[in-house]
Amino acid sequence: QVQLVESGGGLVQPGGSLRLSCASSDDIFRLRAMAWPRQAPGKEREFLASIYNSGNTNYADSVKGRFTISRDNAKNTVYLQMNSLQPDDTAVYYCNRRGTHYWGKETLVTVYS
Repeated sequence: QVQLVESGGGLVQPGGSLRLSCASSDDIFRLRAMAWPRQAPGKEREFLASIYNSGNTNYADSVKGRFTISRDNAKNTVYLQMNSLQPDDTAVYYCNRRGTHYWGKETLVTVYS
């Protein structure tokens, strides 16, 4: 059973930054594609960013240029650096082993004025 442990959410003002981390217990994390989805109140879940074992990444248009996904295979950890945060970014954020039912426990990001 793979465990994904998230950290780094919180409160931030518009224009601010946060970095989310997700540590995986997967022994072969380096071979896995990972993703950061989010779900805002009253909205559908949105996949923001993915990173593959090759290091290739892709992003949703809503966060392109503001958010950066990265990974440290030595630490079995994937990150989401979030810059220029806006109130519309307020949501519950998850870590997901892409294409699987392995999800991290939610972490809340609130962007407030």
